[in-house]
Amino acid sequence: MIATPPRTASASRGLPGAAAPLASLWQHRRLILRLAQRDLEARYRGSLLGLVWAVLTPLLMMTVYTFVFTVVFQARWGASTGSKAEFALLLFSGLVLFTIFSECLARAPGLMLENVSYIKKVVFPLEILPAVILLVALANATIGFIILEAFALAVFGLPPLTILLFPLILLPLCLFALGVTWFLSSLGVFLRDIKQMVSVLVTILMFISPIFYPVSAIPEAYRPIIQLNPLTLLLEGARDVLFWGTVPNPLEWLLSTAVAYGIAWLGFAWFMKTRKAFADVV
Repeated sequence: MIATPPRTASASRGLPGAAAPLASLWQHRRLILRLAQRDLEARYRGSLLGLVWAVLTPLLMMTVYTFVFTVVFQARWGASTGSKAEFALLLFSGLVLFTIFSECLARAPGLMLENVSYIKKVVFPLEILPAVILLVALANATIGFIILEAFALAVFGLPPLTILLFPLILLPLCLFALGVTWFLSSLGVFLRDIKQMVSVLVTILMFISPIFYPVSAIPEAYRPIIQLNPLTLLLEGARDVLFWGTVPNPLEWLLSTAVAYGIAWLGFAWFMKTRKAFADVV
C-alpha cells in the first residue's frame, strides 16, 4: 500500500486559486513519481522483450508511416531535400510529440474507473492521476527523442543550439494535456461512451495536425482550420528548434503557454468540483 499525504481542506471549497493546479502537483510530487514508476513497470512486466518495446514501437511506427507517405503517396516536406531519411525525422518528431498528448487523451476517460479503490476506500488526491499518465507519456517520449536525435545526428549533423529551447515547447503541450485529461477523466465517470468518442477524436486530430506535412503544404483556404488546432503551433515550433535553428516567437510562446495554463486551470477546477460525486457513480 502506498502511503498518501492528507488532502488539503481547500480542495472542495469554491473555485481553486490561480496556482492551485501547480501547487497540488508539487505537494504530491513524490507520490506522482512513485505511481508513474509503478505504471511503467506494470506496462512491460511479463512481456518477453520488456522495455525494448519502448524502443521498437516508435521505430516501427516511423518506418511504416515513412513508407506510406514517401513511397506510396510520394510526399515531400516543403522546400527540404526530399530525402526519405529527412522526411522520416521530421515526421517522427511530430509523431513523438503528438503521442504525448494522444496517450493522455486516450487513457483519460477510463482513468477514474481504473482506480475505483482510490475513490471508495482511500483518502487519496485523485487530481494527481492525470499527472501520473502525463509523466508516463513523457518517459516513453524521452526514449523516442533519444532515437530521433541519434538519427538526426547522422542525417543533419550536430543539432542547432536552439535544441536547448525544446523544453519551452513541451511546457504548453504538457499544460494543455493536463487540462484536457482532468476534464475527460471526470467526464468519463458519468458518460461511459466518452471513451469511444475520444478514440475517434484522436484519429481525427492526428490527421489534422501537421505531423505528416508542413502547414505550408495546405491550400490557403484550409490553413485557418489547421491553425485552429492548438497542436499546430507546438508541432511547428518543435521542428523549428530541433532542426531549423529558429527561435520561437516570444509573444506566440507566451500566448500559447497562457492559453494552455488557462485550459489546465479550467480542467482542474472542473475535476475538483465533480470529484465529490465520483463515489456515488462508480
